[in-house]
Amino acid sequence: MYIHIGEDLNIRAKDIISILDKESANHSPLIDEFLSHHKERLINLSKNPFKSVIITYDKIYLSPIASGTLKKRSNQTNIHEFI
Repeated sequence: MYIHIGEDLNIRAKDIISILDKESANHSPLIDEFLSHHKERLINLSKNPFKSVIITYDKIYLSPIASGTLKKRSNQTNIHEFI
């Protein structure tokens, strides 16, 4: 299943390691250090301040979509997956 994460980009749900909300990302020195260390993998999809951080095996996305919305999208089942 694919999840729309912003700016016409869909990624496979099984490739997502973590989805973090903006507050966690902004107030944690560990996450700040992680993002600084992996700047070459960072892709900003948000024209405004980002609402969530999506960590995959290959890339890290700053998304304009809230983490709660992304979680709901990841829990939806698609009938086409079973055909």
